[in-house]
Amino acid sequence: MKGLRLTKEKICISLILILSGILNFANIAIEGYGNGYYAAGVKSMTMNLKNFFFVSFDPAGFVTIDKPAMGFWLQAISAKIFGFSGWSILLPQALAGVISVYLLYYLVKKSFGITAGLISALCLTVTPVFVAASRNNTIDNLLVVTLLFACIALTKAAEAGKAKYLYLSLVLVGIGFNIKMLEAYMIGPAIYITYLLSSKISFKKKIGQLIIGSIILVAVSLSWAVIVDLTPAQNRPYVGSSTNNSELELIIGHNGLERLGLKSLLNGKFAKSTNKDVEDKNAEASKAYTENIKNSNDQMVERERNVNDQDDMTVGRMNGNGPGGSENGNNQGIPPNGGQSNGGNMQPPSGGMPDGGNQGGGPGGQGGTRGTFGSEVKAGITRLFAKSSLSDQIIWFLPLAVLGFIAGLIKEKLNFKLDNKRKISLVLWITWLVPEFIYFSFTTGLFHPYYLTMMAPPAAALAGIGITTMWELYKERSWKSAILPIAFAVTGATHLMMLNYFSSNLSTIIRSIIIIAVILCFVISVLLAVLIILKKNDNDNNNLVTNKKIYLSRILVGIGTISILVTPFIGSSAAITHSVNSSIPSAGLELLSNGSKVSLNGTPFGRSNGMDNSKLINFLKSNKTTEKYLLVVSSSQSADNIIIQTGESVMALGGFSGSDKTMTLEQFKELVKNGEVRYVLSGGRGPGGSNEIMNWVTENGKVVLESEYKDTVTNNNMEENDINKDTNSKKQGFGGMNSEQLYDLKDVAATL
Repeated sequence: MKGLRLTKEKICISLILILSGILNFANIAIEGYGNGYYAAGVKSMTMNLKNFFFVSFDPAGFVTIDKPAMGFWLQAISAKIFGFSGWSILLPQALAGVISVYLLYYLVKKSFGITAGLISALCLTVTPVFVAASRNNTIDNLLVVTLLFACIALTKAAEAGKAKYLYLSLVLVGIGFNIKMLEAYMIGPAIYITYLLSSKISFKKKIGQLIIGSIILVAVSLSWAVIVDLTPAQNRPYVGSSTNNSELELIIGHNGLERLGLKSLLNGKFAKSTNKDVEDKNAEASKAYTENIKNSNDQMVERERNVNDQDDMTVGRMNGNGPGGSENGNNQGIPPNGGQSNGGNMQPPSGGMPDGGNQGGGPGGQGGTRGTFGSEVKAGITRLFAKSSLSDQIIWFLPLAVLGFIAGLIKEKLNFKLDNKRKISLVLWITWLVPEFIYFSFTTGLFHPYYLTMMAPPAAALAGIGITTMWELYKERSWKSAILPIAFAVTGATHLMMLNYFSSNLSTIIRSIIIIAVILCFVISVLLAVLIILKKNDNDNNNLVTNKKIYLSRILVGIGTISILVTPFIGSSAAITHSVNSSIPSAGLELLSNGSKVSLNGTPFGRSNGMDNSKLINFLKSNKTTEKYLLVVSSSQSADNIIIQTGESVMALGGFSGSDKTMTLEQFKELVKNGEVRYVLSGGRGPGGSNEIMNWVTENGKVVLESEYKDTVTNNNMEENDINKDTNSKKQGFGGMNSEQLYDLKDVAATL
């Protein structure tokens, strides 16, 4: 019973974990199914073991999700246990967030004490991007929790000099690779440098162990991908977003070089086995993929802005709503220009802002922020601090983390010999944080703001370590005492900068609370500085006065720490009442400033409500006989919500972006001939990776009357649609409902 006894430590960490649970779980129904692309894949995975193993996007196992399996295995298992629903597929990420908070507390506590551990855990709990990723079915926080387990094993290896813990750590990183591929390797510098600098065993022995560990790492990392590639193509789905139906190519290409901004190398060196025409098409498809998704997010921002302005259906029609528009102002129908939003998933319209998001970019979008693709923000040391959807997610504790590391460096007299737990911890966190800061600050590759959740644990750890270490230095009578008040002043300035970015769109109450917290940071900084001056004049024998000043200083530091946490907490708690954006999840002040709340009944946006495609689904199901596929579409973005709603197989010819070369025209004709395919929806979203097939369909298929599968629209919309119909129907790339046309291939099958 002794272990069950309540202590201040247990009460504090329990309260922090409860807070994390509230931020991650409360009102999570507003997120719907999260990212529709992943949700459709999880539903398909629950249908059979083949789909489960290969992470098939569709129930028929035609094409895969463009990510590895491990994270979605956890979601599929959860959906199988609790039933397929929005919360069941979000559950693993929300749990991973709470577990990560505890693991960080444990890691920091064992080296820097309980107070440092509690502060670090609290900082991670309220980091906006961490909360947003915990409330979404993107799998980044599943990776984070895996890497934190790897850090526990690593610290044991470095402290005890035992290779088995090093190998375990690298096995866990390999498992992380099977969650998010190369993103897991961002912790690599921390693991290798920390172990190399540990002092328990000789350098030569450590090199040998790291070589063996690296072999283990590569073997675990590539295990699933190699099995997939060794499986005959006819016995598995096509690997989505790859150029040659290979998981290894997906690792190197779309999820590798493209993330590093080396797309030219991707379309050059790794395309030599193909002819020049194919190379050019791949380059064009890759470019179209990036541009179209940028446009889709711009349209999402505009759609959400329109939702806020809707008072009735008349305003909704002015904003371009199509079939399925809702009288409650939810805009559950189709965005302007006909673009669709599948439950928040990116359903790009034709068109969009040409600059890729000057008016939007993030989930909030108002106030001129941008950065749906992080590389849209100008590269440089200040990228994460610029007014964008990046800064609001992660910078809250970065200055404190840097100053905290400097304080630890001074206090521990850090050198290249890590001979105690504190030194090992400092090197681990800084070598995790700095490479990621450099990458996100300077890369021109493809990344989204929610990837920044990878920086949250090291930033939070160094912030907690920093406050406690700076306090220890503050009690000394030397220049080192000045670091603590400087830290409060710099952090206050950072928060003031963020308030300036978003102040005009925040409510008066929230703005006032943030202003008070910022003022407290500056006031406490000044008071601590004054106490330093008075402390120098103290008589060494007057212990009573000295103790009173230390007690006062401790109270000030406590208040200052709370004031530092206030603003990011407000931004994180916004996720409870505001959807974090299912495709590009983000929280923070930007989420509050855009004023875009979901409906009170938790209804998510877009087709996932079954309002704007119910007639299409009913038509297809009522006319289905023995066909293998209910429908064929250009890209998965036209298919995901039909799969979610019906569990029927929908063939996404071009994979996620519409650019995958999944089959030839002759192979498609064979499917039609065998009666496996009947209905094809042309147009829609994607740069048209299956143009040859779609052209053949439009030339040979029988046009189905729109009245058969589209809901009747209002007169005002009819007039606008009639004007744009001819133009929209000819557009390639991302289109809306009005650019889509259903074709029946039943008669064609007979001729084949």
